[in-house]
Amino acid sequence: MKKEFHFEVHTQWQKNQFVNPKTHTSTIDGKESINVSAAREFKGEPDKRNPEDLLLSALSSCHMMSYFYVCQQEGIEIMGYKDTANGILELHPDASGGFKTVQLNPVVTIKNSDQKSLAISLHEKAHQLCFIANSINFKIKITVKINIL
Repeated sequence: MKKEFHFEVHTQWQKNQFVNPKTHTSTIDGKESINVSAAREFKGEPDKRNPEDLLLSALSSCHMMSYFYVCQQEGIEIMGYKDTANGILELHPDASGGFKTVQLNPVVTIKNSDQKSLAISLHEKAHQLCFIANSINFKIKITVKINIL
Protein backbone atom coordinates (compact mmCIF):
# COMPACT_ATOMS: atom_id res chain seq x y z
CA MET A 1 0.00 0.00 0.00
CA LYS A 2 1.38 3.39 -0.99
CA LYS A 3 1.59 6.15 1.57
CA GLU A 4 1.24 9.81 0.78
CA PHE A 5 2.79 12.66 2.71
CA HIS A 6 1.86 16.28 2.11
CA PHE A 7 4.19 19.25 2.38
CA GLU A 8 3.34 22.93 2.22
CA VAL A 9 5.42 26.05 1.72
CA HIS A 10 4.06 29.60 1.74
CA THR A 11 5.71 32.06 -0.63
CA GLN A 12 4.96 35.73 -0.05
CA TRP A 13 5.96 38.83 -1.98
CA GLN A 14 4.78 42.40 -1.60
CA LYS A 15 5.79 45.42 -3.61
CA ASN A 16 8.47 47.56 -1.89
CA GLN A 17 8.92 45.04 0.93
CA PHE A 18 12.57 44.43 -0.05
CA VAL A 19 15.15 46.55 -1.86
CA ASN A 20 15.38 43.96 -4.64
CA PRO A 21 12.00 43.25 -6.26
CA LYS A 22 12.90 39.59 -6.75
CA THR A 23 13.33 38.95 -3.02
CA HIS A 24 10.49 37.27 -1.15
CA THR A 25 9.76 35.23 1.95
CA SER A 26 9.37 31.47 2.10
CA THR A 27 7.62 30.12 5.18
CA ILE A 28 6.92 26.62 6.39
CA ASP A 29 4.53 26.40 9.33
CA GLY A 30 6.38 25.96 12.61
CA LYS A 31 9.79 26.73 11.10
CA GLU A 32 11.88 29.84 10.68
CA SER A 33 11.08 31.81 7.52
CA ILE A 34 13.81 32.45 5.00
CA ASN A 35 14.26 35.29 2.56
CA VAL A 36 14.80 34.03 -0.96
CA SER A 37 15.92 35.98 -4.00
CA ALA A 38 16.87 35.23 -7.58
CA ALA A 39 20.42 34.03 -8.13
CA ARG A 40 23.02 36.76 -8.57
CA GLU A 41 23.21 35.77 -12.26
CA PHE A 42 19.54 36.72 -12.60
CA LYS A 43 19.81 40.06 -10.76
CA GLY A 44 18.93 38.72 -7.32
CA GLU A 45 20.53 39.51 -3.99
CA PRO A 46 23.77 37.50 -3.77
CA ASP A 47 23.59 37.13 0.03
CA LYS A 48 20.14 35.45 -0.07
CA ARG A 49 19.30 31.84 -0.77
CA ASN A 50 17.93 31.25 -4.24
CA PRO A 51 15.82 28.46 -5.73
CA GLU A 52 18.83 26.95 -7.48
CA ASP A 53 20.82 26.80 -4.21
CA LEU A 54 17.83 25.27 -2.44
CA LEU A 55 17.39 22.59 -5.10
CA LEU A 56 21.05 21.56 -4.85
CA SER A 57 20.81 21.59 -1.05
CA ALA A 58 17.68 19.42 -1.13
CA LEU A 59 19.31 16.92 -3.49
CA SER A 60 22.54 16.72 -1.48
CA SER A 61 20.69 16.39 1.84
CA CYS A 62 18.28 13.78 0.52
CA HIS A 63 21.12 11.67 -0.90
CA MET A 64 22.94 11.85 2.44
CA MET A 65 19.88 10.79 4.45
CA SER A 66 19.13 7.94 2.01
CA TYR A 67 22.78 6.87 2.30
CA PHE A 68 22.60 6.90 6.09
CA TYR A 69 19.50 4.69 5.85
CA VAL A 70 21.11 2.04 3.62
CA CYS A 71 24.34 2.08 5.63
CA GLN A 72 22.40 1.55 8.84
CA GLN A 73 20.66 -1.44 7.22
CA GLU A 74 24.07 -2.91 6.31
CA GLY A 75 25.72 -2.19 9.66
CA ILE A 76 28.14 0.44 8.39
CA GLU A 77 29.02 3.02 11.03
CA ILE A 78 29.46 6.44 9.46
CA MET A 79 31.82 8.70 11.36
CA GLY A 80 31.66 11.69 9.03
CA TYR A 81 30.01 12.85 5.82
CA LYS A 82 30.45 15.91 3.66
CA ASP A 83 29.39 16.72 0.15
CA THR A 84 29.92 19.46 -2.38
CA ALA A 85 27.10 19.56 -4.92
CA ASN A 86 27.68 21.36 -8.22
CA GLY A 87 25.06 21.98 -10.85
CA ILE A 88 25.01 23.24 -14.42
CA LEU A 89 21.94 25.27 -15.32
CA GLU A 90 21.36 25.79 -19.02
CA LEU A 91 19.55 28.96 -20.10
CA HIS A 92 17.77 28.96 -23.48
CA PRO A 93 17.30 31.98 -25.78
CA ASP A 94 13.62 32.22 -24.79
CA ALA A 95 14.68 32.65 -21.10
CA SER A 96 13.49 29.15 -20.15
CA GLY A 97 16.00 26.67 -18.88
CA GLY A 98 16.81 24.06 -16.33
CA PHE A 99 19.54 22.08 -14.70
CA LYS A 100 21.39 19.90 -17.18
CA THR A 101 23.46 17.96 -14.66
CA VAL A 102 24.32 17.91 -10.98
CA GLN A 103 27.48 16.41 -9.53
CA LEU A 104 27.44 15.11 -5.95
CA ASN A 105 30.84 14.57 -4.34
CA PRO A 106 30.27 12.80 -1.04
CA VAL A 107 33.29 12.15 1.17
CA VAL A 108 32.38 9.56 3.77
CA THR A 109 34.42 8.48 6.77
CA ILE A 110 33.69 5.00 8.10
CA LYS A 111 35.20 2.99 10.92
CA ASN A 112 35.72 -0.44 9.36
CA SER A 113 38.10 -0.71 6.38
CA ASP A 114 36.59 -4.09 5.43
CA GLN A 115 33.36 -2.26 4.52
CA LYS A 116 34.92 0.21 2.08
CA SER A 117 33.67 -1.47 -1.13
CA LEU A 118 30.20 -1.90 0.30
CA ALA A 119 30.17 1.72 1.49
CA ILE A 120 30.98 2.86 -2.05
CA SER A 121 28.36 0.65 -3.70
CA LEU A 122 25.60 1.76 -1.35
CA HIS A 123 25.62 5.23 -2.92
CA GLU A 124 23.80 3.77 -5.94
CA LYS A 125 21.10 2.27 -3.71
CA ALA A 126 20.83 5.57 -1.83
CA HIS A 127 20.44 7.38 -5.13
CA GLN A 128 17.61 5.03 -6.14
CA LEU A 129 15.81 5.72 -2.84
CA CYS A 130 16.31 9.51 -2.75
CA PHE A 131 12.93 11.25 -2.97
CA ILE A 132 14.39 14.38 -4.53
CA ALA A 133 16.47 12.50 -7.13
CA ASN A 134 13.33 10.57 -8.07
CA SER A 135 11.48 13.86 -8.61
CA ILE A 136 13.80 15.56 -11.08
CA ASN A 137 14.56 15.16 -14.78
CA PHE A 138 18.27 15.92 -15.05
CA LYS A 139 21.30 13.67 -14.82
CA ILE A 140 22.97 13.23 -11.43
CA LYS A 141 26.58 12.08 -11.26
CA ILE A 142 28.04 10.82 -8.00
CA THR A 143 31.78 10.68 -7.29
CA VAL A 144 32.45 9.01 -3.96
CA LYS A 145 35.49 9.10 -1.71
CA ILE A 146 35.66 6.87 1.37
CA ASN A 147 38.00 7.60 4.26
CA ILE A 148 38.73 5.14 7.06
CA LEU A 149 38.94 6.44 10.61
